[in-house]
Amino acid sequence: MTNGKHKDRKAMIIGAGVGGMSAAIALKQAGWQVRLYEQAREQKGIGAGIVLAANAMKALDKLGAGQRVRELGSPVRKASICDWQGNVLVELPVARQAERCGADSYLVHRADLQQALRERVDEQELVLGKKLTAFSQEAERVQASFADGTTAEADVLIGADGIHSSVRKLLFGAEKMRYSGYTAIRGIARYEDARYPLETGGGFEAWGSGARFGFSHIGHNRIHWFAAINAPEGEKDPPIGRKLAALRRLENWYEPVRAVIAATPEEAILRHDIYDRLPLKRWGTGRVSLLGDAAHPMLPNLGQGAGQGLEDALVLARCLAPADVDIPAALVHYEKQRKKRAHAIVRGSCLMGYVTQWENPLAIAVRNWLLKTIPPGMQSRRLEWIIRHEV
Repeated sequence: MTNGKHKDRKAMIIGAGVGGMSAAIALKQAGWQVRLYEQAREQKGIGAGIVLAANAMKALDKLGAGQRVRELGSPVRKASICDWQGNVLVELPVARQAERCGADSYLVHRADLQQALRERVDEQELVLGKKLTAFSQEAERVQASFADGTTAEADVLIGADGIHSSVRKLLFGAEKMRYSGYTAIRGIARYEDARYPLETGGGFEAWGSGARFGFSHIGHNRIHWFAAINAPEGEKDPPIGRKLAALRRLENWYEPVRAVIAATPEEAILRHDIYDRLPLKRWGTGRVSLLGDAAHPMLPNLGQGAGQGLEDALVLARCLAPADVDIPAALVHYEKQRKKRAHAIVRGSCLMGYVTQWENPLAIAVRNWLLKTIPPGMQSRRLEWIIRHEV
């Protein structure tokens, strides 16, 4: 609910992805006027599936978008880890985990999540086709300049423009991204398998040598799948195309791995090298700060990229809520509240990717033995500090 305290206070948000939209909604709830500037000229329904753990769903509820996401997505009611031959290594107790954490986890198409948030933003609050080129600060204002020659002013500027953030680059200079060592091939298919019925939701991950495969329901009878495959950075697609290349790389893997890939149109298959960045010592200066992947891009291995951006948005809005707020001090407070947790998840995601992409047969055998030996409940509780959290 808008409290009306800041009818003259304006927030400028660069980037209208999940983090930017969330920040706009949260700041509006805190009484701010908001304006989102997005460099794309149109918002397209692109992307693949995205995990929203319990902490993310609690944040979406606070933003007023949780129920809409539940309607569009699919609850995680089954989650197992297998080896590449289909031998179950661990069956995660997701029902008990949801009870302890106070919410189900969901899987949803990224475009559907974006739409659920977009419905909470007024049309005049979003400006497309605006590529940031520079900003300057004065004692009481921030001015932004865009590639089309226009400018805009506000009391605060938030960079929510993703891993390639222009705001981050303008703040701290160019940095090299950190390549994970693997590329992700992803797709969405209409596919049914009796072992993974729509009513159950969720899915599985299969771990092999230098490769990992995931299969998940994301709502409306759609399956999101991904293959994380060790590869040199910048490797080009082979002439045979992404689908056939994935099928060959995962030859002899148990079904439905190859079947769901085969059911996906070639043009619907995406491929991206996977990167993160070294954590920053600070996220901003003065009246400018960063949020989400602009502040702390992380590998997708713990399913927290979107969740951490949602948490950032709520904490940012709370820090900026007081009527007499000192904006630079509030942004420092926001950063202090969020940095330790977000950076720990960056490190945890990196470690998880390292373990799951092993190629050494002995290391893989030990890893798989440990997965089968450690009780499932103990394994799921290791991550509860992440997903049980509530802003």
